Amino acid sequence: MMQSLRAPAMAGAFACVVAGWAPVAHAEKRVFNMTIEDTMITLVGKQKFHTFAFDGQVPGPLIHVKEGDDLTINVENDTTLPHTIHWHGLLQTGTWKMDGVPDITQKAIQPGDTFTYHFKAEPAGTYWYHCHVNTNEHVAERGMWGPLIIDPKDPLPIEKKVTKDFLLMFSSWDSAYWNKPGYGGVPGDVNNYFTINGKAFPDTQPIRVKKGDLVRVRVFGAGDEMHELHLHGHVFQIFAKDGHPLPAMINADTLLFGPGERYDILFKADNPGIWMVHDHIDMHTVNGTKPMGGAMTTVEYDEVNKDQPFYIWAHKKFVPNFYYEDSMKKGYGIFTNPDFKGVPIQ
Repeated sequence: MMQSLRAPAMAGAFACVVAGWAPVAHAEKRVFNMTIEDTMITLVGKQKFHTFAFDGQVPGPLIHVKEGDDLTINVENDTTLPHTIHWHGLLQTGTWKMDGVPDITQKAIQPGDTFTYHFKAEPAGTYWYHCHVNTNEHVAERGMWGPLIIDPKDPLPIEKKVTKDFLLMFSSWDSAYWNKPGYGGVPGDVNNYFTINGKAFPDTQPIRVKKGDLVRVRVFGAGDEMHELHLHGHVFQIFAKDGHPLPAMINADTLLFGPGERYDILFKADNPGIWMVHDHIDMHTVNGTKPMGGAMTTVEYDEVNKDQPFYIWAHKKFVPNFYYEDSMKKGYGIFTNPDFKGVPIQ
């Protein structure tokens, strides 16, 4: 019923065609293994941070599955503190003990132990996973989060036309706790580093598109701050909130979102150039006390010469898959990213 209400508002919104799209096949059983590890990551420059990282990386691995898939996820805790995984936004119908809340649905996974989560991947949409032990520190300060994308059985017409899919996880950090695991994330703390996918500008990566693309950007509030995404040079459409398509899309150029929220936005790549993308909460565009940093990136068109004398990234080495855009094209499974890996801490 809901799909029939949504489709007329979205059908024909863009005239973009995706090659090779196919309907989602029947549900499958999938078994994944994950670890939780003490790692040291670099946010930007020389600013490091001790994290409790899923598979040793921040963000954690992309889990990309189909609606209705039967998931088994074995989680091994290799840190010195207890943890769980909460599958944020999943309904856990009939599997409430898999919700990942310590002392409520399970005992926390103790150091050296393994816990197996088993549940159905539903509903479809943009979700994420994170620790639920001391979330004020483990999620807000220690990078314990990763993306979970569940493709719908029956995609809406506009979803079939998407040609590029980028995942942006926003978070914040207080450098006072960079090397103090077990502390941080309490009232009175002041965050002074702000990142997208664990990196602050200029150590983020550009979002690369070509003219004619229909671009989907999935935005996650993974830290404990409000954020306000602003895209220059384009009007985007707010397509979904917290994994659920809206009855009608909303035109905007600025999007305010808070901790735990996810939004899917769409924009037509119809204005070639190099365009700023940034958090419009101005205090989030600093690295410590230095301006022109934090939660910022750019949209770069293939058609535009990037070797401009004024462009800060004119000679930047491009690192693909920084937004899991390549992994999203590889089908279903669990996808790590070596560029997100930290240095193991013994």
